[in-house]
Amino acid sequence: QVQLVESGGGSVQAGGSLRLSCAASGSISCMAWFRQVPGKEREGVAAIDSVGSTNYADSVKGRFTISRDNVKDSLYLQMIRLQPEDTAMYYCAAGAWPCNLGATFRYWGQGTQVTVSS
Repeated sequence: QVQLVESGGGSVQAGGSLRLSCAASGSISCMAWFRQVPGKEREGVAAIDSVGSTNYADSVKGRFTISRDNVKDSLYLQMIRLQPEDTAMYYCAAGAWPCNLGATFRYWGQGTQVTVSS
């Protein structure tokens, strides 16, 4: 069982930046970020495998960067030029194959809230 703990959420104004972190209790190949707004379906944001191959949702390409530190078993999401539509609960997820946003992830964190005001 892998436990995931997110941090780094908060409130920012439009155009601002935030960096989310996710600490895993063990090493795992595929990790990803998802987000969800109440009343809407969960949306895949970005995924990364153990060798650094990434895929992103079209809505965040060019603004968000996913990365990982395999030594620290940590996952990151650097978000720039944030917009109000990025407001959501962001979840760290891990354990999927193939490693893409359409896969079923086995492990999930509790989430960290990101709020972007206009």
